Amino acid sequence: MSTIQSLLKEMDNEAKTTRKMLERIPDDKYSWKPHQKSMSIQQLATHIAELPSWVSMVLTTSELDFAANPYEPKTISKTADLLEHFEKSLSDGRSYLSKATEKDLEPEWTLRNGKEIYSANPKGEVIRMTYCQIVHHRAQLGVYLRLLNIPIPGSYGPSADEMNF
Repeated sequence: MSTIQSLLKEMDNEAKTTRKMLERIPDDKYSWKPHQKSMSIQQLATHIAELPSWVSMVLTTSELDFAANPYEPKTISKTADLLEHFEKSLSDGRSYLSKATEKDLEPEWTLRNGKEIYSANPKGEVIRMTYCQIVHHRAQLGVYLRLLNIPIPGSYGPSADEMNF
């Protein structure tokens, strides 16, 4: 299996779990956050939903400089809209990745804020890190949902809620 095929398979697998997590968010909880330093559910879920589109950004650019391109997330406050945003981001990322070649994964891609470089890695590694970011933030969302007493779906097997522990 090629690296591209492997990345596509992983994207599809992670999308199933991500979709299940995003579906659980009640429309009346978008402003909730567990701590003053935490993101709100709205901020966290919107970021999760947009991350698949980072695949196309990585494949079509050489860097993201927050100083030159300040982060401006969409304002989403309904789960139906969130899922629509996620599906669009997923379709966009998947489309670019399916057209990519192994050579397209080799050039370096940089994440920076002006002169401060956060990371500089081959594009293939950055795509993998994007998937890790999705899993990381999805786990955060799981904690949020647990604190709100909302049943958690399984990720790589059944959750405690699904097993009736």
